[in-house]
Amino acid sequence: MASTINLKRTEQSEHVARSAGIVSIAIFMSRITGLIREMVMAQKFGAGFAYDAFLLGFRIPNLTRDLFAEGALSSAFVPVFTAYLVRGEKEEAARLSNLVATAIICIVGLVCVLGIVFGPLLVWLLAPGYSAVPGKFELAAQMTRIMFPFLLLVALAAQAMGVLNANDIYGVPAMASTFFNVSSVLFGLVVGFWLGPHIGVSPIEGMAYGVVFGGAVQLFWQIPAMRKAGFKFKPEFGWSHPGMQQIFRLMAPAIVGSAAVQINVLVNTNFASRLTDPLRGPDGPVSWLAYSFRFMQLPLGLFGVAFASAMLPSVARSAAAANFEEFRKTLSRSLNMVFLLTIPSSIGLVILGRPIIGAIFQGGKFDLYDTDQTAIALSCYSVGLVGYAATKVLNPAFYALQDARTPMMVSILSIAINFGAAALLLEFFHLGHAALALSTSLVAVSGCLLLFALLRRRLGGIDGRYLVHRLTRISAGSLVMGVPLWLIDREMSRRVGEGRWADLAELAVALPVGFAVFAIMMHVLKIDEARFALSVFTAPFQRRLDRLRGRISK
Repeated sequence: MASTINLKRTEQSEHVARSAGIVSIAIFMSRITGLIREMVMAQKFGAGFAYDAFLLGFRIPNLTRDLFAEGALSSAFVPVFTAYLVRGEKEEAARLSNLVATAIICIVGLVCVLGIVFGPLLVWLLAPGYSAVPGKFELAAQMTRIMFPFLLLVALAAQAMGVLNANDIYGVPAMASTFFNVSSVLFGLVVGFWLGPHIGVSPIEGMAYGVVFGGAVQLFWQIPAMRKAGFKFKPEFGWSHPGMQQIFRLMAPAIVGSAAVQINVLVNTNFASRLTDPLRGPDGPVSWLAYSFRFMQLPLGLFGVAFASAMLPSVARSAAAANFEEFRKTLSRSLNMVFLLTIPSSIGLVILGRPIIGAIFQGGKFDLYDTDQTAIALSCYSVGLVGYAATKVLNPAFYALQDARTPMMVSILSIAINFGAAALLLEFFHLGHAALALSTSLVAVSGCLLLFALLRRRLGGIDGRYLVHRLTRISAGSLVMGVPLWLIDREMSRRVGEGRWADLAELAVALPVGFAVFAIMMHVLKIDEARFALSVFTAPFQRRLDRLRGRISK
């Protein structure tokens, strides 16, 4: 009997890991296309006036995207929706999906209208420093008004993602962001640079319209998969429905609980809008922070968001069945995989941040000085990568337990910590925009530790010894990996010099060496999950290759 239970636990953990592998591959495509999108923006607009204004206009609906797609809506909706599926009430689950979608259209649609009307006020609240630069405030307000409808589209796309994930369909919703990135940049380039001179649209306005178009593509890409799963939208109203009431109860505090990092980014944007760089003046700090944080989204999405998306339906099923032993095992294995993948990534980004930024962004209006300043911010953000990713896993665990209040309280505390740390680092240490990235990382790490302690107390343990043992060994192996990376970076910079080709040459040497050293260290330290992690990420490609071979043999 005990062996049967252990087998089920192993199968559950492997199912989550394999699902995370599928999501990670899709998110990898999303993040790569997102970086290409940022490369286009860097080449065309650099780091300054126009891109600063675009960023602020995009940040408000983008904040909501992070809240909904990776936070409040999914975390509140998926456990309730999954509970109906576990009980075999698919028709009632479909009705709940329609009720939620209708509520989103009504509520978020109204918010969009208000956002368009009060766009200038939002810009004034979030970036008062923009008014010091002639025309910058007005352009940011225009960007905000153009992109606000993106909020509604992405909220509906997030709800669709929740439905598909609850039905163990991960690849389609994870690929939605890839279609957003590709379609938004192509549409923006066509409208802003090709049609723009003929229709009176500036290049940066064209990119803003591209964001809205990309949001529509992101939503409609998922609809066929929803229909195939048996969920077809039709407007339904029922605010008193028990499932809706439960979602509302969870979602209100979950919005705050999931928002810590993004709210802190907005607070830091306010600080950054007031900064004056010695060479660039008021233009630069906002863009440098945004470019570096965008790059941080690659490992964060690959590992933190992927495991959170795959884990939430599994722990929700465990919680619904009151199987807390399985709940603990699934959570601890997910955290261990996050540590395995993010700790070496963090060290790699700190050491190789400058050549990475230079290889990807430098060129056109993005010069060497922009590369150096963005790399500084990326190094500071990377300190908190493990905290960011682990929080993405810990928050949904609370929501699966129908507890949204605890993450909310931790989030409120983290916002206060960030404000105090940012003000302290700016005022007394004069670290400039690096202070804002560092304060955000400190918040991520402290919030993660607090969430872990509270959840461990709630569950009566989360395999603490296992996690500490693995964390210690993974950290040791990562530090050993960092030594040759540091030596390569120092020698290549001295011998090859600077510039995009020099950066690419350095990465061509450093990345394979770093991967090889880390793999050897994981073997020496007997971290067996490393081999399993590799198989998880290569399995989808292997299955496709096997199917192709089967067709050829026929």
